[in-house]
Amino acid sequence: MCISLLVVLALALIANSALAQAIDPLPFRDHAEELRFQHLTSELRCLVCQDENLADSNADFARDIRHKVFELMQQGKNDAQIKQYLVDRYSDFVLYDPPVNHRTWLLWFGPLLILIAGGIVVVNTIRKRSRIAAPIASAPTDNGDDW
Repeated sequence: MCISLLVVLALALIANSALAQAIDPLPFRDHAEELRFQHLTSELRCLVCQDENLADSNADFARDIRHKVFELMQQGKNDAQIKQYLVDRYSDFVLYDPPVNHRTWLLWFGPLLILIAGGIVVVNTIRKRSRIAAPIASAPTDNGDDW
C-alpha cells in the first residue's frame, strides 16, 4: 500500500516537472537561439505575476509576450531592440533591471526613502518620550506624611 502510494506520488512529480520545463515549446533553429531566448525571457518580468520572469510564468499574457519575443527574434531583432519594443509597449516595469531615470527613480530609491522616513519617526518618538519622562523622574515624590 505504502509503496504503491510512493510510486504514484513519484510519477505525479515527474509528470509535473516535465510540464513545468515545457511551458511553451517553440521551434528554435538551434540550441544557441534557444539559450538566447531563455536568457532574454529570464530578464523580462511577467506583468500579470509581477514576481516571476517570463520564462517561468504560466500566465496566458506571459505566453503571448514569449511568442512576441520569439517572433521578434525570428525577424532578426537583437536583444536591445526586443527589450526596447517591450518597454515602449509596457513601460520600464517589464524589465527586471530597469534603468535609473526620471520615471524609475521612485522604484529604485522609494524603499530607501521609506526606511529613512521610518527612522525619523522612530527617533522623534523616542525623543518625545524621553522629554516627557524626564520631568516625571525629576519631580519630588510625596512621602505621604500629610495624612
